[in-house]
Amino acid sequence: MGFLGFLGGPLGWVMDLIYQVVNSYGWSIVLFTVLVRVAMLPFTIKQQKSTARMQAYQPMINEINKKWANDKQKQQEELLRLQEEYGFSPMAGCMPMLLTLLVMFGVIDVVYKPLQHILRIPVDAINAAMTGMNITNNYMAQNAMISRVQADPTAALQWFSAEQVEKIQTFNFHFLGIDLSQMPQLNFSPEFLPLLVFPVLSVLTMFLSNIVITKMSGQEMQGSMKWMPWIMSLMFVTYSFQVPVAFSLYYTISNITMILQSIFMKMMYDPQKMKEQVLAEIEEKKQAKKQKKQVVVTDAKTGVTQVKEVTEAEMVKLRLAKARELDQEKYKDERTTPLGVPADGKE
Repeated sequence: MGFLGFLGGPLGWVMDLIYQVVNSYGWSIVLFTVLVRVAMLPFTIKQQKSTARMQAYQPMINEINKKWANDKQKQQEELLRLQEEYGFSPMAGCMPMLLTLLVMFGVIDVVYKPLQHILRIPVDAINAAMTGMNITNNYMAQNAMISRVQADPTAALQWFSAEQVEKIQTFNFHFLGIDLSQMPQLNFSPEFLPLLVFPVLSVLTMFLSNIVITKMSGQEMQGSMKWMPWIMSLMFVTYSFQVPVAFSLYYTISNITMILQSIFMKMMYDPQKMKEQVLAEIEEKKQAKKQKKQVVVTDAKTGVTQVKEVTEAEMVKLRLAKARELDQEKYKDERTTPLGVPADGKE
């Protein structure tokens, strides 16, 4: 998690600022999650537009893939030509997904290490306290240390300053009666049952968000790709039982905000209307390529000049032919034999 959680530092700094205002770990996570989704709105809008464009281009892509199925090099050339002519990028919609993953791993790192990321206590002091308290250095270590210090603040003064002990002692882990520092487990006894509330909500909101997002965005994933959102979501749900409950709260609020955001996006940027607009642009470009233009063409042999009506494709061929004629004229006196003797035999 060290590498993937490199955003833990800056995200923890933001959560710390929010915590200083609301004095609640739970509400810090809620407000932080909403803030992140708002900040990512421009990328989400870009993804919505990219998805609509890809749906419009999909028939053309399928036609190329089918036509050149046995010639992969030609297939790639045609796909690149399609991108150049119509100006779309198949990777344009990946940024929001990548940012979401990075933020999620960063949040996991924050809930693993609240002493380091939110309370801003130096790592050296934390490691020394871990050794002194005989706490195993694992994912729950810093949460366990906070519980120990809150239970016996005086004993912690040999590792932390009085100011640091006070910050730890007053750190508010509880949210709606649930201790967010605890790790949930499949235990239905009254003692552990409250810890299952947010993991269960994270699963339910995950399923609902995938359904709503797919419907509102008009996505039409094919083959194995249609299972990708579900697989990725289930992967992070498994983390809910490997990290403190704080992560489940984050994931639940994130899913809810994504649902609301998808409804808003549907109202502001209807994917069907955007797709129709892109299809109209494609058709306009196709018609423009078919339209004939008048050009003056001079026959290289006879020198006769005439006006012709040509399409854009024919224009490209004429320009290519003219370029070849100019090259032949330019280099006609530089022809040599294999031995380097001029073609006329004179030195």
